Amino acid sequence: MGLDLGQASDYTALNVQEQKWNAEKKRYEYEMRYLDRVRGMAYPEIVEKVSKILQSEKLRGSEPARLILDKTGVGAPVADMFKIGPIKPIEITITGGLTASNVPGGYHVPKRDLVFALLAVFQSGRFKIAEGLPLAKPLLDELTNFKVKINTNGHDSYAAWRETQHDDLVLSASLATWYGERFKGPTGPLLFTCPTKPGSGGDFSIYNAPTH
Repeated sequence: MGLDLGQASDYTALNVQEQKWNAEKKRYEYEMRYLDRVRGMAYPEIVEKVSKILQSEKLRGSEPARLILDKTGVGAPVADMFKIGPIKPIEITITGGLTASNVPGGYHVPKRDLVFALLAVFQSGRFKIAEGLPLAKPLLDELTNFKVKINTNGHDSYAAWRETQHDDLVLSASLATWYGERFKGPTGPLLFTCPTKPGSGGDFSIYNAPTH
């Protein structure tokens, strides 16, 4: 699960990916089973809802699901709220450096590494999105609109083609994919179901759909 925490007026995005080993092609692939974002929801409520999803019997695999969250900025106090309960998230602090490094509780990761991890699996056909997810098209639009600029100091900066474009969905997906690529392992079948569809922008829900 990748969780990109936004400011009070910004979107908070959550996604669930299933990492699967393709024996025929001898590679790991990712299937996005869930994608949603909300705005205006209090952080304690976000923590409660995400925790319930993570611990739900409807989310099962051969390995426990892991929560990867962006600790940068507002994420630090919210990460501490998760730790009060049984959830021990993997905390990602986005940096402007060139290499990822281990820190207590998680990692410092350059944004380029997060984005490139998702773009690599997406462009190589290893990333699938469940049919019917209302936010699938906005995510694909964000991936298409993302660009890398090399400034005069030789550092990477990332922006959308349009100033109004959000990157919360891309960042949420990148968190889960980056961790999956860094820590690859065999996974079993995932069951993730709920009768309601997400995407309303006002609540996190669970939705099951076939991938394509």
